[in-house]
Amino acid sequence: QVQLVESGGGLVQPGGSLRLSCAASGFTFSSYDLRWYRQTPEKERELVAAISSVGGSTNYADSMKGRFTISRDNAKNTMYLQMNSLKPEDTAVYYCNARHWAGTLYDYWGQGTQVTVSS
Repeated sequence: QVQLVESGGGLVQPGGSLRLSCAASGFTFSSYDLRWYRQTPEKERELVAAISSVGGSTNYADSMKGRFTISRDNAKNTMYLQMNSLKPEDTAVYYCNARHWAGTLYDYWGQGTQVTVSS
């Protein structure tokens, strides 16, 4: 059974930090490209950061560059998002996503974790 389980969300003050985790099971984690997305009631789901399966190359949305760091530990089947210098506009539900193309698209999502940045 495929599962992606996010954790690490919560309430943090502006300027603070949080580390999100995404624990995977039920598929070959190391073969999948991974992404973090976020969504608020007012906005469509947006890409936060991505890390490739091969080489571990990373990409970030412009507003996250220099503040967020995506990483993966294939031995632990876990992806991380280190978020620093958090702003109120970072408040959202954060989702992890795993995607792999092998003749067909395998596309898995977690249930989301709430991040609230507020004083």
